[in-house]
Amino acid sequence: MAQPRAIKLHDADNVAIVANAGGLPAGSIFADGIELRDRVPMGHKFALADIPAGAPIRRYGAVIGHARADIPRGAWVAEKLVIMPEAPDLAALTKGTPPAALPPLEGYSFEGFRNPDGSVGTRNVLAVSTSVQCVAGTLDFALQRVRTELLPRYPNVSGVVGLTHTYGCGVAIDAPDAVIPIRTLHNLARNPNFGGQAMVVGLGCEKLIPERLLPDGAPAADVMRLQDEAFLGFGPMVEAIVEMCRQRLEVLDRRRRETCPISDLVVGLQCGGSDAFSGVTANPALGFAADLLVRAGGTVMFSEVTEVRDAIHLLTARAADEQVAADLVREMAWYDAYLARGGADRSANTTPGNKSGGLVNIVEKALGSIVKSGTGPIVEVLAPGARPTKRGMIFAATPASDFICGTLQLASGIGLQVFTTGRGTPYGLAAAPVIKVATNSALAKRWHDLIDFDAGPIATGEQTIEEAGWDLFRLILDTASGRSIPWSDRWGIANALALFNPAPVT
Repeated sequence: MAQPRAIKLHDADNVAIVANAGGLPAGSIFADGIELRDRVPMGHKFALADIPAGAPIRRYGAVIGHARADIPRGAWVAEKLVIMPEAPDLAALTKGTPPAALPPLEGYSFEGFRNPDGSVGTRNVLAVSTSVQCVAGTLDFALQRVRTELLPRYPNVSGVVGLTHTYGCGVAIDAPDAVIPIRTLHNLARNPNFGGQAMVVGLGCEKLIPERLLPDGAPAADVMRLQDEAFLGFGPMVEAIVEMCRQRLEVLDRRRRETCPISDLVVGLQCGGSDAFSGVTANPALGFAADLLVRAGGTVMFSEVTEVRDAIHLLTARAADEQVAADLVREMAWYDAYLARGGADRSANTTPGNKSGGLVNIVEKALGSIVKSGTGPIVEVLAPGARPTKRGMIFAATPASDFICGTLQLASGIGLQVFTTGRGTPYGLAAAPVIKVATNSALAKRWHDLIDFDAGPIATGEQTIEEAGWDLFRLILDTASGRSIPWSDRWGIANALALFNPAPVT
């Protein structure tokens, strides 16, 4: 049997996780003499010392819970033995001295597609927005023709995307929270990978009129309505969509990649299917790479409110100024109220897969999640679907749902996304490349044709966080430049867009 291996993250920790693939049986003895009393699965915790009932359980140097009963040294610290602590009191948060700006990093660039509005895309995609779900089937039918009949004639265009959704009618269009889905759809059309020009297909009787989705100053000619009396049947509707796309393809096909500074790059960070290794390997490496991107002038955004809520005190301490700290608290408080209205709380975030991977609760998950945001100051906080006005590390408020978070980050202008996972997911975005990073080598080997980067060697000591971070940084630039193609793009798999709509449906 392989030598038992454990990972302890902080001197103050009284638990460690088993690092051996497949876990370890009872009786396994570590180099420091600790003997396991129970079989402990890979990634799960065991006690490094006796933990009395009611005593704190510490990981990452922080309290992740309290012992429900006495936990002897070497015992499995299973979920049922951990009482989750209260979330940090938002009213008691204090703003500390923010970290100094990270030192500049020069000499790096990427090859991107520059748009008339000054933004830069990582790919050249034809996108067509919709104002209401009623037209989605017709648009999908027309775009199938565009892909088969037109796209082969325009080799410099990498794909065709229909921005379809379930919103637009049967909704309280003027309710206060309706600003979130409307802003999201408006900004989705502005994603830099779409070339800076929006086209909208509407029905004609919907509450969300198509013009609300156009960028400011965009011509109304970029809108068509299927109820227009000029369309005598389904065929002419499809022909009109195909012709609108043909004209746009002519423009997009003339675009070419050019060398751009990192300050033109916007990268989104996300977790999905997290495990106990997420905060040990993939997220720390991504955090190091994120710091490099920020040092080079780039913009990086992390999200998922419920996955930072229990570590919000660590983020407000990194706020660049008092307003950023207040904005972080604002988004946490809004989401607390949103969950309360639905009769749920933050504990609903942790999935069965997270728990199988060794995460006992949302507190432990949050501490591992925020590590991907790096170490520098947080310069701005975005409401869901809003666009950044600054460069640097940004918190973009979103739910933790992979699909909703991805949709909102696209609306906030990301050109690509880096997605860390310990349990595995074939997740992808049609509008932007997604680099998937495995937290452990067992997953990377098993999903060899879905995982793009293996952070597992950090856990075995074969690679440092810094070495993996530099490798991931280079992969991000290669992917942004089109030199490296993620597996989800090679297979052509992508998840549907999913709006966040907390407003009433009528």
